[in-house]
Order: sequence, then structure tokens, then C-alpha cells
Amino acid sequence: MVSFCGWGMILVKGELVMKLDHVVWFTERTPEVVAKQYPGAVVGGRHEHWGTYNALLYLQNAYIEWLAIENTDVADFSSHPLVELLKHDLATYGEGWGTLCISTDNIQLLNKNLERMGMHTSGVLDASRLTSSGTLKKWKMLFVNEKDLTDLPAPFFIQWEESEQNRRLSLRTEGVITKNSDAERILECGLVTKDPKQALERWCRILGVQPEDKESLMLNDIRLRFIENPKERNRMHTVVTGQAE
Repeated sequence: MVSFCGWGMILVKGELVMKLDHVVWFTERTPEVVAKQYPGAVVGGRHEHWGTYNALLYLQNAYIEWLAIENTDVADFSSHPLVELLKHDLATYGEGWGTLCISTDNIQLLNKNLERMGMHTSGVLDASRLTSSGTLKKWKMLFVNEKDLTDLPAPFFIQWEESEQNRRLSLRTEGVITKNSDAERILECGLVTKDPKQALERWCRILGVQPEDKESLMLNDIRLRFIENPKERNRMHTVVTGQAE
């Protein structure tokens, strides 16, 4: 098992299917450098409208993204919530875990549900990435608006244009998902926050689940644990992976 910080699925209120899609590490390194440093990691591509680019490491049940700023002229003027968090964290803390992403099968319905709960959102946003092979990947995103970027942000959400089955089949064909990477999975994410009890309650509301205990919830087979640690930034702190069964 390595401390590195699942495609597990849960049914939310009989309407939505959600699962952990990926975890995000904010970095100042280029994707090429990251790909050389971590076995199995590959250059992802460019988010041209955000001024960012990434490296990716696909595991059996999710993937790890290293997100960096490629074009400061574009990124400086971007108001995209993920880019805003990236800029804030790199300037305030430097490299480190930033946030995590949950995929859903109906992002429009999820947005309506969050708004009915009284939460302010970004609305559904269109997004795309130009891969290193020249393929344009498209998806939709949704964020809960955050007033205080110094505390743990809510997860953000994604709905891919292509089905998960087709995406993973293509990634295997391209050699991006390998036998070794497919044998490892995310088991747990540790999340540091000012108020673990309040954060756990908030995330349970957003995800439509019950807490596992006083400090964690289960997103199917992946544990999200909330802890207080004044010495650390209020972000995802630990991602634990292990061998898939």
C-alpha cells in the first residue's frame, strides 16, 4: 500500500449515480516532468481556455491528475472555479493536493438538487481538453460556490460526453491504462478542514449519503475521512492506494 493519495458507484435518492472520478494535485511542474517521475503517468493535454495543462495516472477505480498553469496570460484572466483554486493554492501554499472530482450521470439534475438545498453553484459549465494525440475530449462541470478558499472546498462534479466504458476501452487501446496501473485502486482520501463535523455533514448532504462514523463517509468502497490539523492546509491531505482485488 502506498500513501499517494475509486470507480465505485452510489445511487443518490434513486435519481443520480455518482462516483469518485479523480483527485487533483496542483503543481508547478510540466506534464512531461511529472510523467517521467511517476511510473504509469502520461502527458494529458491542454485546457486552452483555462491556460492549464495536465499529467494523468489512471488506476482501476479513478485517476490522479497533476494540474499546472501553462499560459499565465490566459490563466490570470480566467474566472473558472478550478483555475481560481489552482492559482490561490499555488500562490498561498505551493504544490500539493487541491481537490477531488465526482462524476455523475445527470449533472443538470444534480445542479437543481443542490440549488433546492440552498447552495449557490457555478451552473453547469462546458469544458474540453486537447490531448497530446490531438483528440478533443469534452465534458460538463459543476462547482459549489466557495466564499472562503482557506477552508476545505466541496468536491466538484463532472459528466463526461463519452461513457466510462468507452473511455476506459480507448485508454487501454492507447496504452494509457496498463496492467500495472489497473491493478491499483484508491482506498481512502484524508481531508483536512477547520471543522471536521461540519464538513462531514456538508459533504453528506451534497453527496446524498449517511456518515460511516463521526469522521468519515463511504463513497461506495472509498473512504473520505475528515480531520483537523492546524499545521496543514485545509485541503485533501492524503490519498491512499492499494492493490485491487
